[in-house]
Amino acid sequence: MTRSSETVSRVSARPAKVKIPDFFIVGHAKSGTTAMYEMLSRHPQIFMPEYKWGAGKEPWYFSRDNPQPQRDSTRSIEFTGRREMSLETYGALFADAREDQLIGEASSSYLWSKSAPGRIAQARPDARIIAILREPAAFLRSLHLQLLQNHMEFVSDFRKALELEQPRREGREIPEQNYWPSALLYSEQVRYVEQLRRYEALFPRHQMLVLIYDDFKLDNRATVTRVLNFLGVDDTVELEPVKVNPTIAIRSRRLDNLRLGLVSGRNPLLRAVRTAGSAVTSRRVRKTVYYPLVRRAVWGKAPPPDEKLMAELRVRFKPEVVAISEHLGRDLVKLWGYDRLE
Repeated sequence: MTRSSETVSRVSARPAKVKIPDFFIVGHAKSGTTAMYEMLSRHPQIFMPEYKWGAGKEPWYFSRDNPQPQRDSTRSIEFTGRREMSLETYGALFADAREDQLIGEASSSYLWSKSAPGRIAQARPDARIIAILREPAAFLRSLHLQLLQNHMEFVSDFRKALELEQPRREGREIPEQNYWPSALLYSEQVRYVEQLRRYEALFPRHQMLVLIYDDFKLDNRATVTRVLNFLGVDDTVELEPVKVNPTIAIRSRRLDNLRLGLVSGRNPLLRAVRTAGSAVTSRRVRKTVYYPLVRRAVWGKAPPPDEKLMAELRVRFKPEVVAISEHLGRDLVKLWGYDRLE
């Protein structure tokens, strides 16, 4: 059977009424998932959803272990990330996919979510699963900066944020705008063997591909070729390497809070300023001039890491690295420099 016929065969197996992806990039965040998403979305035999309703690249539909109370009652509802999402709404993300295309999506919560593997397996037992793993200390530092950027974290000192894990397990020290408190349990994010085993218990090994961030960063093209072969699509299509979602830091918390107030419109004065600004400037001017200026004022290049803290984290997480090395049959201890720890 040819590659194209294999693709059509898998596509034809998808439910008739609601389109469910044929493959899932399951994370983690800050580990190349966005770059992989961008590159695969340019392949003519692959459909990846665009940003719609704020949910395109990361709908988080299957990670429903995030109960939150409704505003008008005490009943808990299952949220997908920050929103309720019906199957029909989720399926609409893929409505534009052609019948000869494989459908994929990338949600960084699917690897650390305990419910996502089972829900994906129930919806698409034949789905292909792609995981990307990054050295734990570097990953958690980048994740912390990203959570600060999107206001899910309010403790700018990385060491102090790590020390708050236990209070946060007890529901304390949670930022008001954090819609998924368990995202702040940093050490649980790097239990790679445990996370992979949740998928391995439900999917055969030939439906899973585990990638290492370092390989993707060193040679985008070679890693993407592995993915294309894994998915059974044409691996000769030229896909330009991309670098997206760089690690940045908040330059000014005060300016960032002002920006957030303008975006949300919660403050009456800021809402009036936003309305007046929209009235006197075009969408094009705001997009090409105003927004870039705001981003440069609010965010800047990430500061160098605290090497003492990073060394402490590597000592702390070495057992996890040894375990994932043995699990994958690859010496990540040496690749990630854990063999040189004092």
